[in-house]
Order: sequence, then structure tokens, then C-alpha cells
Amino acid sequence: MHRETHHVDHQCFAGETRVGTSINSLCGIVNKFSIADVISNLKKEKFAAAEASDISVFLDRAFVRLEAWFKWFNTTQSGKELGSYYWHGRDAATIRELNPKTLSSGLDDYPRASHPNEDERHVDLRCWMHLAADSMRSIAELLTMDKDVEKEYGFTAKMLSDFELLNKMHLDSANGAYCDYGNHTEKVQLTWKILETGSNYPRRELVREVREKPVLQLVPHLGYVSLFPFMLRLIPPDSWILDRQLDLISNRSILWTDYGLRSLSKTSSMYMKRNTEHDAPYWRGPIWIPLNYLIVSSLHHYSQEPGPYRERAKTIYTELRSNLIRNIVGNYQRTGYLWEQYDQKRGKGKGARLFTGWTATVLLIMAEAYHEV
Repeated sequence: MHRETHHVDHQCFAGETRVGTSINSLCGIVNKFSIADVISNLKKEKFAAAEASDISVFLDRAFVRLEAWFKWFNTTQSGKELGSYYWHGRDAATIRELNPKTLSSGLDDYPRASHPNEDERHVDLRCWMHLAADSMRSIAELLTMDKDVEKEYGFTAKMLSDFELLNKMHLDSANGAYCDYGNHTEKVQLTWKILETGSNYPRRELVREVREKPVLQLVPHLGYVSLFPFMLRLIPPDSWILDRQLDLISNRSILWTDYGLRSLSKTSSMYMKRNTEHDAPYWRGPIWIPLNYLIVSSLHHYSQEPGPYRERAKTIYTELRSNLIRNIVGNYQRTGYLWEQYDQKRGKGKGARLFTGWTATVLLIMAEAYHEV
């Protein structure tokens, strides 16, 4: 890593910690993985002596902010069970959203439990917390801090990497997918109704209709969230679950397209469904590059690890990488832009243009420069 890149990461992270209450996980992807990569490269002595010294000084000065940030998450976003987390702030009283949004996750309208409550467990947040705890442990070890500090974060990281506990909380063993848990029913739809307004002119609105009582269960929507333990490499390379994750990735009826992996399975009841009259599907089908980057990165990782699924991971990695590069470069050549997201049917760039933030991770894919966890 060059000094200029380190400076950018520093500014990006400082911006998020100044906000304090920002809990958009996608905005934190660069920060979390950058910190982890910096620590890994320091241990491998990939920096010049002056750079290594500057980075160590920065981490030492930043530690108090990083710790405040971690502890804020760990207390305000924790779940009822030990080792569980959920994104707080979903609207449990809404009558206008098909599925109450989870804006704090950065995955906005990705379908979660139909009826938000404190029993929820969100697998993506659990994985982020593992990465954060392990990064804090690594910093404490690197800076030779008080052993109790290192031990505290090490305990949390070890608990959140416990494979049996992860599977107990989130695994749908029938298809080898990881799922959220919560109070849920699939019998929810948007229906046009005449609402009383207290005036002489009633209003016609599209409102939520629940036709079945929700029950506590794994939420049966397969998509990016189902792959978070895979993305964070929490699955042992010899586990049958890894094979099933590769099934989910490579199945055209679920996530696979010729342009990248779609955000939500075609089999989901929420696939490409509007969330309100004016709220078009966002994370319910379109292809997003930062999550594809994490998936490609982990495919590359598992293709290098000894195990029964190594060659299969390599084959899928090669094809997915090629599809992503070809589509993004093709769109750039036609339009001159890197796009916010890409259509899963034809690969066309969608959403905001001039999106040279996370979509530029395609350059890392082209260079095969992947994060280390």
C-alpha cells in the first residue's frame, strides 16, 4: 500500500467516526477491510520502515475512536441472545411498506423478517461484528497494548467465529444457506384501499395487507445476506456447507447471471417487488459490485485452500470474475460511466452514474488484489 492510499483510508475512516451514529454497513466496507489489510501487511513487513511507523502511530491515535465505534455497535445493535445482533430502527408500525426497510444496514429494501421486533437476528451484522472485533484484537496485539484489551476483543471474535453457534442461529440446513431470524410470514402483499382522511374526500392508497399471523422462524429469502459467512470466510474449506454455498452462487435460478450475481434469488417472493407505490426494487434483484467483489474474493480464497471443493471454487471464480469485468467494461465503453448497480437481465448500468466509489472495486477484481481476513 502506498502512502497516498493510506492517507485516503485514514480520511475515510475519520469521517465515519466523526459521525458517530452512522451504521450503514456498506459505507464501512472499505474501512473494515482496509484496517484488516493494513494490519495483515504490517505483520508481513510489506511496508517500508517509515510507512510502517506512520501507520502504527495512526492506529495508536485512532484506537480510542475505533473502540468507541465498536462498543457503540456492540451495545446498541445487540440481540436478545448472546452472540446475536440485529439492525435496530426498522419501522414495526408501517402500513405502507411491503417489507419494512433496514436502512442502517446499507441493504435498504433487502427483505428481512416481515414483522420487526427484538427477537430478530441479522446474519450480515453478526459477520461485520466478527470482522470488527478481530480487527480490534489485531490492533491491540500489533501495538502491544494491555493484554486484557487484546483478550477482550479476542474473546468476542472467537465467539462470533464459532461455527457451530453460527449454524445454530442462522443456518437453513435444507439448502445450506444462512438466513436472518425473526417474526415472519410470507403472506404479505400491497393492496389498494380507500382510507378515511377525516375530510369529504377519502384517499386511495397502496397499503400493506397481512393475511397470516407471523411466527418466529428463519427468514426464507436467499440472496447476498445468505452468503455473508462465505464472504467473511467463516466456513471451513472442508465443510459440506461450503459446497452448498457454491450451489447457491452458481445456480441460474437463484443468484447466477451472465453479468454478476443478482442481489436476491429469483425464487424469493420479494424478487423485484416494489416496496411501496413509489419505491421500486433496489436490493431485490439488481447486481451490486461491492458484494460481488466480496464473493469473488472469497471464491479466490477457497480456490487456494486445500479441501474437497477447491477446484469447484476455482472454476466458479474464473467465470464470475470474467462476467463482472466484461459487463462493467462494456457498459463503460458504451456510456462512459461506472454505474451504481447493473440490471440482472441485460447487464445494463442503472441507478446513479459517475459511481466511481464501490463500483471501482472492479479494478481490484481485474488485478486480483483481494482483501485478507
